[in-house]
Amino acid sequence: MRRLFFIAMLVFGAMQLQAAYIMLPMDADSQKEHLKAYGITYWVLSNDVEAWWLLNYRGGSFVFPFTKVFEKECLTRGVSYEVLADAQFNKIIDEISHPEVNQEAIKLEKAPKIAVYTPDFNARGKKIQPWDDAVTLVLTYAEIPYETVYDREVLNDELVKYDWLHLHHEDFTGQYGRFYRNYHNQQWYKENQRKMEELATDLGFDKVSQLKLAVVKRIKEYVVGGGFMFAMCSATDTYDIALAAEGVDICAQMYDGDPVDPNAQSKLDYSKTFAFEDFQLTRNPLEYEYSDIDHFRGRNVNPEQDYFTLFDFSAKWDPVPTMLTQNHTRTVKGFMGQTTAYRNRTVKSEVLVLGENKPAKEARYIHNNYGKGFWTFYGGHDPEDYKHYVQDPETDLSLHRKSPGYRLILNNILFPAAKKKKRKT
Repeated sequence: MRRLFFIAMLVFGAMQLQAAYIMLPMDADSQKEHLKAYGITYWVLSNDVEAWWLLNYRGGSFVFPFTKVFEKECLTRGVSYEVLADAQFNKIIDEISHPEVNQEAIKLEKAPKIAVYTPDFNARGKKIQPWDDAVTLVLTYAEIPYETVYDREVLNDELVKYDWLHLHHEDFTGQYGRFYRNYHNQQWYKENQRKMEELATDLGFDKVSQLKLAVVKRIKEYVVGGGFMFAMCSATDTYDIALAAEGVDICAQMYDGDPVDPNAQSKLDYSKTFAFEDFQLTRNPLEYEYSDIDHFRGRNVNPEQDYFTLFDFSAKWDPVPTMLTQNHTRTVKGFMGQTTAYRNRTVKSEVLVLGENKPAKEARYIHNNYGKGFWTFYGGHDPEDYKHYVQDPETDLSLHRKSPGYRLILNNILFPAAKKKKRKT
């Protein structure tokens, strides 16, 4: 018995010596905590250890060197993992490298420093705006650290400190989300408007819309210089509307104290925008809509059948869109927001559509490079709450650990950790 025990210990020791890597499988059945797996990978990178993203391999799995510390962290966070010997990992890499296989191993080098653009009077615990944000929810759940910035920091050129910037559900046109008709008597609306007007004055602007224009232009410079910008819901179309309307008053009197320019529509300059063109502004200032970019009017989609499909890209030739669409399913449940989806006809031809609802003729998830950087727009408010209303409780992500909609957000978080590569043409 003693001899058998000794042999067993030798075998176990040999296995430990060969256990050179940890793989976090990301397919549907093997991973219990898809969202936290991103957090583990980010944490490994933050410890100055490189990792691999195995594109299209078992749902976009992650691999990093084996240590007892890393293994313990996986166990602590409840993330499923597999231990690989050197030979096993090398075999996987050989299989992936075959030219006939639509897979690729991407080296992740450094944890990106993340900023979330959100009102400072929100971030400091005084929640003036009564809604949450899917990105900050999933960052918190995945245990990925981030810092907050707002208009003052942006205009003070502090974005250079960050690799990745998320735009909270902002209205960059200066119309306070067009909540006037339903909420202008609510205390949170009045307080938010007062705070924004004070901030604009303090930063040297006569109107909030002028402040927001200065902010979107500075963020545009950030992207041109090599930054990664991500936005959801109304922070997507209002960003482009603000750029197109530079020097044009598109705000009604209840928003900025004077009337709209009657010729505003004809003065829009679509050449300044990231994603959209030929859109028509919504003229009724009381309507909960900014323009016809958002596919709202005439959108006859049954909620039970509201899905969008992720495109398949060549992992070896198009690694960037492949990274952004990694998932354990190609079909993602749709979800609504103030800006739910983008009418196909308003999306510029050079923009890369990553996910679309083809029958509805709408794009849901779009991306492109701009200058040295990249931007990604994702329609809708909360991937696990189909209709998220003002003052609704925030989503409990422990109930949605395998969420494919939230995985798309986290793909964008890790994307800057890879070597920057532009889409090949």
